[in-house]
Amino acid sequence: MEKEHDTNEGAPLTDSAYAMVFPGQGSQSVGMLVDLAERYPEIERRFREAAAILGYDLWALAQKGPAERLAETRITQPLVFTANIALWDLWSHQMSEAPLLLAGHSLGEYSALVVSGAMSFEAGLRAVMARAEAMANALPNEQGGMLAVLGVPNDQLEAICLSISESSGLTVNCVNYNAPGQTVLGGHKEALDRVAVEAKAAGARKVIPVAMSVPSHSPLMKPAADQLSRYFDNVTFASPTINVIHNATLAAAKEDSAIKKALIEQVYQPVNWIAVVEKIASQGITRIVECGPGKVLTGLNRRINKGLSLYSLGSVPTLEKAMESLEVCQLS
Repeated sequence: MEKEHDTNEGAPLTDSAYAMVFPGQGSQSVGMLVDLAERYPEIERRFREAAAILGYDLWALAQKGPAERLAETRITQPLVFTANIALWDLWSHQMSEAPLLLAGHSLGEYSALVVSGAMSFEAGLRAVMARAEAMANALPNEQGGMLAVLGVPNDQLEAICLSISESSGLTVNCVNYNAPGQTVLGGHKEALDRVAVEAKAAGARKVIPVAMSVPSHSPLMKPAADQLSRYFDNVTFASPTINVIHNATLAAAKEDSAIKKALIEQVYQPVNWIAVVEKIASQGITRIVECGPGKVLTGLNRRINKGLSLYSLGSVPTLEKAMESLEVCQLS
């Protein structure tokens, strides 16, 4: 069995210690990172590199949209991955201390692995493309989707999902435990519609469709996981130099086989982001930096643990606040 690793062996926990987390699908938006690119043109370098691999201009698509196009999983996944790494480049070239721990929400785990040294940017992008293709093909005719429910306890939501699945023969599950009172469901669209009605009747504050074209982390994604497993037969991961807490295991895998297993299981198993953040905090780390467009994870992390100091890098003001607070050298 793979030994569980937490903070890096021998790494002292200093007052400046911080963890870095990377968002996944749902963080994209038309016009993302434009203010940063205007001020720091080097942010587009990774997008040019991605364009050479993908065969289309990812940056232009991000700036022009439309939003519906950005929500297609074949586009969303390479887009958010590239944005995450572009922001990491900007941050890391001026940072005074490396993060002590890394984690990513769903797709964000691939960004964390690149930053950890487990794979190159190109290898990461190609793996993300393979993942996106497998997920897009897993359920035909866009029969699946995702739905965020706010204000209903998880045990009640799980019971609603089970009841609807048993009565309809359709699949619907809790797939993202994002924060207290905020859970995302995934499954067949018809089943999600039924859950929405029952969740509102149960007192949900909000029921919000998620801008994603596939039911990520649902059992419906098991065929995608099998396809991704075959892709990984020709991929080798290096041992990370910074530990990555995996969504599926809440441990930091060091060996190639354990990393692959965690990534494959993640495709069709729930993401318990609450547990990931609690794991980071249990290591004595009180500062978490979100490295990606927007600040979705920062909002979730605030609800999970109010004792954390939280930063995001997705805009000029938030980047500069993080640099100042963490005593990173000023960008030139």
